[in-house]
Amino acid sequence: MAGHSQFKNIMHKKGRADAARAKLFSKLGREITVAAKLGMPDPAMNPRLRAAVLAARAENMPKDNIERAIKKSQGGDMESYDEIRYEGYGPGGVAIIVEALTDNRNRTASEVRSNFTKSGGALAETGAVSFMFSKIGLVQYDAAKASADAMLEAAIEAGAEDVASTSAGHDIITTPESFAEVSKTLEAKFGEPRKAGLVWRPQNTVPVDDDNGEKLLKLIETLEDNDDVQNVYSNFEISDALMAKLSA
Repeated sequence: MAGHSQFKNIMHKKGRADAARAKLFSKLGREITVAAKLGMPDPAMNPRLRAAVLAARAENMPKDNIERAIKKSQGGDMESYDEIRYEGYGPGGVAIIVEALTDNRNRTASEVRSNFTKSGGALAETGAVSFMFSKIGLVQYDAAKASADAMLEAAIEAGAEDVASTSAGHDIITTPESFAEVSKTLEAKFGEPRKAGLVWRPQNTVPVDDDNGEKLLKLIETLEDNDDVQNVYSNFEISDALMAKLSA
């Protein structure tokens, strides 16, 4: 079982406490504000903002919160955030990419480095592991939106690179350059997607034993708990037995 997306599903199944949800909304709001600041404050004209709003809606973030985050980008007192990508190795030599938005580079770097070190991993130079991943556009629809054939036909016509359809839904893959146009075209045909954005997809996955698997999941959980960390990507696989244990 490939690591990160399934781990996220486990965490969703376990539910979130109010404090965790508040932290999540804070991160989503930060991304919305930064996206609106860097581009236009209109989701229809700003692909990154559109993706951020979709992500917020998928987590049931209140509409008022979303609107406040967009308006905040137009104020003169908005905090200045730097976008930083950290790369490193976790237990078992697994490659990990961490994306952060921070108002204090030194603080974030120190905390992320500490997380890696305590797990038995280590931070590396930029580019050390990202070559093992591909930056792609990902648009996701529920399975009920269309048949696999209909989604494939529409996605290819829209300019997508590939489509993976399962009982859980449809994953439409695009290049970063064509992401905005493909997602816009599909939305006109099928309505708002469940999720859309630019992500790092591992080119190959690395199997790990259960001991390293548990350490890796703990590391990812710790990283994602950091207020400055927006996304974490990895390339490991864990066993079905460990998956069952974590899902219990």
